[in-house]
Amino acid sequence: MPGRGGVAMSFEISVSRRLGDGLIALDLDAGDGITALFGPSGAGKTSILNMVAGLLRPDQGRIVVAGRVLFDADAGIDLPPEQRGAGYVFQDGRLFPHRRVHANLLYGTHLATPAAREIGLDLALDDVVAFLGIGHLLDRWPRTLSGGEAQRVAIGRALLACPRFLLMDEPLASLDAARRDEIMAVIERVRDEFGLPTLYVSHDRAEVERLATRIVAMPQRDMA
Repeated sequence: MPGRGGVAMSFEISVSRRLGDGLIALDLDAGDGITALFGPSGAGKTSILNMVAGLLRPDQGRIVVAGRVLFDADAGIDLPPEQRGAGYVFQDGRLFPHRRVHANLLYGTHLATPAAREIGLDLALDDVVAFLGIGHLLDRWPRTLSGGEAQRVAIGRALLACPRFLLMDEPLASLDAARRDEIMAVIERVRDEFGLPTLYVSHDRAEVERLATRIVAMPQRDMA
């Protein structure tokens, strides 16, 4: 499906990286929607997300998102994380404990560079708050939030960074069954209403079957 400016919203990832005695590798060409990296712990799923985010450098390969080259070992291209346009949602939310919810959300807007606002998803704070239903949380401290509330705020912060794509690393893993269903519904709305290409990591089959446009199985990584 064409994205903003007629650019195909897609991932083209061909990377490998040796970590310790194991080799992490992925060859992926995926279109719009949610692409789930599914597999057991230790398969390298989070490492792949970190390579796409620019937090971990592949030994070799190429990463292209929505037609933009983020990494190319042969061409010497390795954009820093702040220039890649990723909205990253972590398993534990990673909200700043010393900032109230409103300030945590504003941090997302501070990550949005002028260039990101030109090519990324540019949403107003009030619109994101309304979309996620978190207006009543703005004055709360992170330590007072439930797991589901914290993940809503984390998703909001990622959306406010004007992302070109989303990375979600086990965002439901720490939630109970009721909260998992609640946040899955939020992720479905983000998928359907914003159309951002998304890489989603999970080891839960039912979860990825509900959320993902496509599922990529990652086996336990090879050990040398």
